[in-house]
Amino acid sequence: MHATQYLRKPDSASGPVVVMHGGESHLKQASLKALRQQVLGSGEDDAIGESRFPGTAEWWAVRDELLTVSMFTSRRLVVVSDADDFVTAHRSSLEGYVDKPAGKSVLVLDLKSWRKNTRLAKSLSGVGLELDCGELKGAQLTGWLIEEAKTAYDKQLTRDAAALMVEQAGTGLTLLDQELQKLTSYVGDRDRINVDDVRTLVGGWKAETTWTMINAIRDGQPDLALNCLDKLLTAGEPGPKILGGMNFVFKKLAHATEISRTGTPLRVAMKEAGVQQWEIDNAERYLKRIRRPLAERITERLVEADANLKGGSRLPERLQLEQLVLKLMGAI
Repeated sequence: MHATQYLRKPDSASGPVVVMHGGESHLKQASLKALRQQVLGSGEDDAIGESRFPGTAEWWAVRDELLTVSMFTSRRLVVVSDADDFVTAHRSSLEGYVDKPAGKSVLVLDLKSWRKNTRLAKSLSGVGLELDCGELKGAQLTGWLIEEAKTAYDKQLTRDAAALMVEQAGTGLTLLDQELQKLTSYVGDRDRINVDDVRTLVGGWKAETTWTMINAIRDGQPDLALNCLDKLLTAGEPGPKILGGMNFVFKKLAHATEISRTGTPLRVAMKEAGVQQWEIDNAERYLKRIRRPLAERITERLVEADANLKGGSRLPERLQLEQLVLKLMGAI
């Protein structure tokens, strides 16, 4: 089960042994918090039933804690952190424990990776809980952001705003959650967080410079666009991240161009492609300025730039991005 699924309904799944694996610490922390409440309760005194061990712990010490009956609490939560080496060293003991676990204790193993073809994993699938806490990507990540905004902050985050947050802040859930907190405070009583809010608040001056560069490309201002690109690169902004901001805008324009090939009016096509209403006039002028043959090559050039930045070209990163700016502008 993916941790996001568990966190939506934590009371619907449990077991005497819980394995959390993957590299997304935010999901692990949230899952452990939900498990703690499920097993021990949410009162201040309930935490007394939790014990923690490092991955270097001996099995006998963990086992004794699982089997200990406390006069202060009827249930126990025993967590082994960085447990990859612990599982390797004590696999046979764990297999035996899964077959006959303690009745009122829950063992949590926090791992980086989990092999599902082992006897331990197969035994666990029948009685325990496996939580995939791996990195979220693509639609799964934007979906998490939208759901988190709704459940944790009572805000409606638009899909475009969620996608832009990822482009600006990256895929780390802890940082994205911090940005959601800032956005919630920023919009105040407003129920909705939109693209303009994200542009204003997320990413600082580098984000603002990226949007100035993109607008300059759209408006046919090569000097301004290249100057902004120079500032970003000089400040150490990674080329792929700069390209991510460009993708966010120009992929929509490429999609609108494709839709319009069927006879759909350009303005209608841009709306269908997700171009915001207030951006349509400028976007229409851009597409008409560069004309259809160049507009139909936008996707090709973005894909090519992505491949080149990932090692497909020996040209310096700066030169690659400068060429892309001029190509999108229709200057070369």
